[in-house]
Amino acid sequence: MRFEKGRLSIACVCMVLGFMLAIQFRTTQDIKDNKPLQRVEVLTERIQKLESENQSLQDELNDIRNSSGEEHSQKMAQDIVLLSGRTAVEGPGIVITIDDSSQKSTAGEDMNLYLVHDEDLLKVINELRAAGAEAISINGQRLTATSEIRCAGPTVSVNNVRSAPPFEIRAIGSIHDLENAINMRGGVADTLKVWGINMTLQSSNNVWIPAYKNPISYKYATKSAKQEEGK
Repeated sequence: MRFEKGRLSIACVCMVLGFMLAIQFRTTQDIKDNKPLQRVEVLTERIQKLESENQSLQDELNDIRNSSGEEHSQKMAQDIVLLSGRTAVEGPGIVITIDDSSQKSTAGEDMNLYLVHDEDLLKVINELRAAGAEAISINGQRLTATSEIRCAGPTVSVNNVRSAPPFEIRAIGSIHDLENAINMRGGVADTLKVWGINMTLQSSNNVWIPAYKNPISYKYATKSAKQEEGK
């Protein structure tokens, strides 16, 4: 009799434990599926990233305050040269190669859909810039604020220099951020794959990008003495 009572007690304990585990599992799933909570997690991640960027800017500001006027001027001059693209640069980044599709178009289809166009290159460049690329080139042509990427017959013109596929795009920046920008789901890489456009991506800790060779001159824009609005 005592043996039977013991078995019954154990069975009851197991049932209670099973019931508690089931409730805990369901509660955990409900928390994971809770959209407001997911949004909080996303916002928390963004806040942490902004705090990190804010700290970096604060450190940079402190460096400027602690440096002499001459050192600050030299740093600004160096930054201007880098931003203008007038000097070759190297650093970590990625190299992307894009080529026309090898697929055959079916009857009635536009063959141009299987070719690389200027707008395809622009989409890639925009994603790289949004991901923080500090320097970019296409087939050896350094991109600057005045660079153009446009269709020129069967070729694409960059800095008024025509080139044909395959197109090699080099970008310097955070390898992780640049790769994610290109390979994100539903992004530019997925769009090009629909038409069989060939794209390869390689990362490197030493990507070299040439300097911008064309002359830079401003005919209409001059430095303004007017202060920014609201200041």
